[in-house]
Amino acid sequence: MPSLTPALFVGHGNPMNAITPNRFSKAWRELGARLKQPRAILCVSAHWRTPTTEVCSADQPRTMHDFSGFPAELYAQVYPAPGAPFLAQRVQELLGQPAVQQSTQWGLDHGAWCVLRSLFPAANVPVCQLSLSHTLDCAGHLALAKQLAPLRQEGIMLIGSGNVVHNLRQLSAGPPPVWAREFDDYIAQAIERGDEAALVGYRNGPGSAMAVPTAEHYLPLLYFAGVRQPQDQLECFVDGFDLGSISMRSWVLS
Repeated sequence: MPSLTPALFVGHGNPMNAITPNRFSKAWRELGARLKQPRAILCVSAHWRTPTTEVCSADQPRTMHDFSGFPAELYAQVYPAPGAPFLAQRVQELLGQPAVQQSTQWGLDHGAWCVLRSLFPAANVPVCQLSLSHTLDCAGHLALAKQLAPLRQEGIMLIGSGNVVHNLRQLSAGPPPVWAREFDDYIAQAIERGDEAALVGYRNGPGSAMAVPTAEHYLPLLYFAGVRQPQDQLECFVDGFDLGSISMRSWVLS
């Protein structure tokens, strides 16, 4: 049986994690140091949402500073990884045309480069992003992800970048509220069990309305779950909360 390239779900949180030494960015660096460099990376970020599914085929995707109100140092960051047009083409083959369209209008948004900067600091792994379609429900996203599973036999690393809990209106310097901890634990247990029904039906989880007020940061987790295989070993390589209401829980399949 061909070996499988690892797949990741990374809680990316605050963009400042890209340049701030903390236990989250430290965990990303340590994981990257022990991972074999993949042939290319397909990143599904919370920050690229489109009416239909798109895949970025740019030769040199630009570093996008898709945030506001942060220090100048963050806007100065560039992650000059090459693009992966060959991977965009392969994704289109797996998903079918017109189910997915190639686009050169995107680049690497902060859900991608803020994490990749720590995982692969040399910026020498080709990267492209896959968008989150507005028209798919959770079951649709999971089904699409399953079609991408063969990529892991072809040296491609899939990275879902979002957050299990993400509520910017409830940020605080204090401990995470009960609803945040309960929902985070509920999803962690579903991931441990491989319970796809619970992941798709996350609205049945405790505190889901507060933990996931909008779905975009949750949906990349379904792509991680969708490429999971029976022989995979699951590892939660960092957990905890940032700013009270952002779960940083992250997993790797290998």
